[in-house]
Amino acid sequence: MSNVSFHTRASLREDVERLGLGPGDIVMVHAAMRRVGPLLNGPDALIGALLDATGPDGTILAYTDWDARYDGLLDENGRVAEEWRAHVPPFHPASSRAARENGVLAEFIRTWPGARRSGNPAASVAAIGAKAAWMTADHPLDYGYGPGSPLAKLVEAGGKVLMVGAPLDSMTLLHHAEHLSRVPGKRTRRYEVPFATATGTRWRMVEEFETSVPVVPGPDEDYFATVVTDFLATGRGAQGTIGEASSTMVEAAAIIAFAVDWLERRCG
Repeated sequence: MSNVSFHTRASLREDVERLGLGPGDIVMVHAAMRRVGPLLNGPDALIGALLDATGPDGTILAYTDWDARYDGLLDENGRVAEEWRAHVPPFHPASSRAARENGVLAEFIRTWPGARRSGNPAASVAAIGAKAAWMTADHPLDYGYGPGSPLAKLVEAGGKVLMVGAPLDSMTLLHHAEHLSRVPGKRTRRYEVPFATATGTRWRMVEEFETSVPVVPGPDEDYFATVVTDFLATGRGAQGTIGEASSTMVEAAAIIAFAVDWLERRCG
């Protein structure tokens, strides 16, 4: 008889509901799946648990980015040399893989039957559920973490962010706070992106606030974790265990308001 104890779709549902997830919720999830422990049916068990807890009116989101890996070809102006352009695969929302750095759950959500994915490559989000189409529609190609983005819609719709064993500094929603905050000296980035179209690949220059480092000089590189920790210290948010993973859930609107104020007080 095996001594291995598995977490199941049903047990994970109990865990997420205990943390405060319920019917009709819209939730963006980040997960370090190895920390959840042994699962029957792997990451699909967690996705199923989230869908069961939120019900037919709920929506599950994941930040996907895309697995382009051509940054090393960009020159100082953000352009790709002519001899390389035909070799860089263009972005297509339906087929371009989620960035590997985001963990396996993002790719599992992207490829879930009926999933939708937004059209801004680096800021792209995949969604499943009742509001998936709305959440992913009309994603601006420039400044894709600002107004009109899935992150802005998550806040507007009263959504939540769930961190399942994921490091707190990986809370993508806080890039929306960087966009909204009124602080001087924000770093920006301009670079070419190839898009798949019905008539072939179309290259377009995209402009965005820098997301690979803090948007302004000063904060530590992992300062998102400090923002979330400071937010939790105010008594807001929920913490518990999903499977074997220490997990955190916060209201999107509340943490965005807190993060904008945090940035403006320290960097404004």
